[in-house]
Amino acid sequence: MLIRCLMVLCGGAVGSLARYLVTLGINERYSGRFPLATFLINVTGSFAIGALLVLFDREDLLHPNLRPLLVTGVLGGFTTFSSFEWEVFSLGRSAPPVALFYCVSSVAVGWIACWFGAMLTRR
Repeated sequence: MLIRCLMVLCGGAVGSLARYLVTLGINERYSGRFPLATFLINVTGSFAIGALLVLFDREDLLHPNLRPLLVTGVLGGFTTFSSFEWEVFSLGRSAPPVALFYCVSSVAVGWIACWFGAMLTRR
């Protein structure tokens, strides 16, 4: 149990740092109102979780400590649901149509990315 907790802790640190760096990189090049960095992070994280969880169903392929490290830790730290909720709330006060589009598109495209990741991995 201690090893798995340490895996989640380390993975969370890596995922959070990755999210921070990706956000900085995207925001240096994009200045629009749409929260593009969070959107792209959540979509790529959704794809990755779909692919990884299919791989983890094949118990003989991967070490059992990789799931807490990669899914709970790295992807938990990388994806940004709390940031997403705040951005929807903030956009809703100043640009309700953009907030609605962002909310619906993030959930829909994230679900499609998760499905696509799972489908590609199953092949």
